Amino acid sequence: MPSNKKERAIFAFITVLITVHAYVFYSLYVINGSTLMNATGESSVLIAINHLGGVYMFGRYLPIWAVVLTEFCFAYCMEMLVGSPFSFKMACKNFDIKKTDPVQFETAVICATVAIMVPVMSLIAAFLYYPYYAGFHIVTLLANWLKLICFNFPFAYFSQLFFIQPLVRTIFKFLFKKNK
Repeated sequence: MPSNKKERAIFAFITVLITVHAYVFYSLYVINGSTLMNATGESSVLIAINHLGGVYMFGRYLPIWAVVLTEFCFAYCMEMLVGSPFSFKMACKNFDIKKTDPVQFETAVICATVAIMVPVMSLIAAFLYYPYYAGFHIVTLLANWLKLICFNFPFAYFSQLFFIQPLVRTIFKFLFKKNK
């Protein structure tokens, strides 16, 4: 779909903008929601986060907007530097772009992007959300990284394949319909 560097940057921006919000919601509400509510005794995840003073990141509590902004910056950089270029190369290794149905090729690119980005962003998240108050230990970091991969991979695969990428492609086609 994107045909030049500017379009690829815009496509990645839209993708990461939607994805980061989805992952923050998924992480806070689905994975950690009941833990946050039990720890604070609150009846809502958002109230529990506010009661704690924010989301634990970098060894302190930050507001949700700071968490989203931080994750967006990391995710956008990783998507532009690692995710997009390598996922396209991986798809091209397995499929001939000229002979393969476009839907199949796009699906291959999405799957390759998930396979690359989930371990990369999970490692970054393992550092960002590491419980520094307990002291740093590499085994704890690796265990947290593997745990995040296990939580994030199924969500990433299904949300990217069936929701996020179709939405991003629709938005992208709308934005660039005059150019095509």
